[in-house]
Amino acid sequence: MDGSADAAELYCFGESGNAYKCALALTLTGTVWRARYVDFFNGETRSAEFRALNAMGEVPVLVEGDHVLTQSGGILLHVAGQSGKMSGATPQDRDEVLRWILWDNHKLSSQIGTVRFLMNFLPADKRPEGVIPFMQGRLKAAYGVLDTHLAQRDWMVGEGPTIADMSCCGYLFYPEPFGFDRKEWPHIDAWLDRIAALPGWKHPYELMPGNPSDRA
Repeated sequence: MDGSADAAELYCFGESGNAYKCALALTLTGTVWRARYVDFFNGETRSAEFRALNAMGEVPVLVEGDHVLTQSGGILLHVAGQSGKMSGATPQDRDEVLRWILWDNHKLSSQIGTVRFLMNFLPADKRPEGVIPFMQGRLKAAYGVLDTHLAQRDWMVGEGPTIADMSCCGYLFYPEPFGFDRKEWPHIDAWLDRIAALPGWKHPYELMPGNPSDRA
């Protein structure tokens, strides 16, 4: 991260797995950036000011001068393109990177995000009955796809880390319970260790401002 005026600004908060994907990619590609904390739990994303920035009312948002990008997958592709890193070594690799980002957004992150929110950030009496176990069942199938894919490879695509890794790992480093025990998925577990060993890697609550204790 960097406090200079020309740094890219990532609107984020520590609990957001989608923002973490982008913060991690920015950091590991050596992009100059700074975090702009969004007070999600007190309604900032619902404010008129924030909606003027992103009508979708969500993080992450990446601002580079007059250029505003939203949606984690789009931001990841932008960061890789701008930095010349983590995009895939060949055209075929780049196609695979996009394929896994789209899979993650549909099958993994969106469902983890919902389950984790329901289990940890929503009062128990407001949780819709049956939704959590249903989604955890769907997630178990997704974990199986990911674990099998990583059984014979170190990284999601090619011979090194790409934004596909950043996308798929985004929620899996969080400590709050959502039905995922990495020790049950040995290939995912080893892959997460490889990501955490990359120079510059930080835990989401270290890389982005705000964490559950801040709201106590």
